[in-house]
Amino acid sequence: MTEPGHVAIVRWTGDAGGVGRLLTGYHLRTEAEKGKAVGGVGELPERCRVEIVDPAAAFRGDAVLVAVSGGAAVGCVVVTAPDGGRAEIKRLWTEPEFRGRGIASGLVGAAIEHAAACGVSTARLSVWEWRTGAVALYERLGFRVVESWDARDRLVCMERGTVPARGASEGAVGAVEEE
Repeated sequence: MTEPGHVAIVRWTGDAGGVGRLLTGYHLRTEAEKGKAVGGVGELPERCRVEIVDPAAAFRGDAVLVAVSGGAAVGCVVVTAPDGGRAEIKRLWTEPEFRGRGIASGLVGAAIEHAAACGVSTARLSVWEWRTGAVALYERLGFRVVESWDARDRLVCMERGTVPARGASEGAVGAVEEE
């Protein structure tokens, strides 16, 4: 258990830990930003509900990193299994009341470190263009916009190498620990 005020980033092992709650916040917010606000998990697209109801199955083979403060999960990110020297960083979410504390930067930094440790040379991600704060964060952490690999409109695709880039460790809140 972490002390109040201290944030540790751990690799989620599938045990209870609030990951479903965090993913609920992520998906509900995303649908609302798309102009498709839903009343609850049951109204989300099936692919989103699966992640929330059974994240261990949805992300089997991937790494789910969780930021923990005072024993509670306050942020998460998923790093996909390596594929052709690349891994994707997705589902970055920090609880709104914990934003502005470097947790998202720490999660992305830990995700890049995890990918590098798995032999990945390139980390990639996609982000909705209206999430300007997230785009700015990723750029500060060394990601650059690349040609889209996804046909969805208004999606920005970004990549960076897993070798530390200038600013990549800014805001780091702790190394990845095993839960």
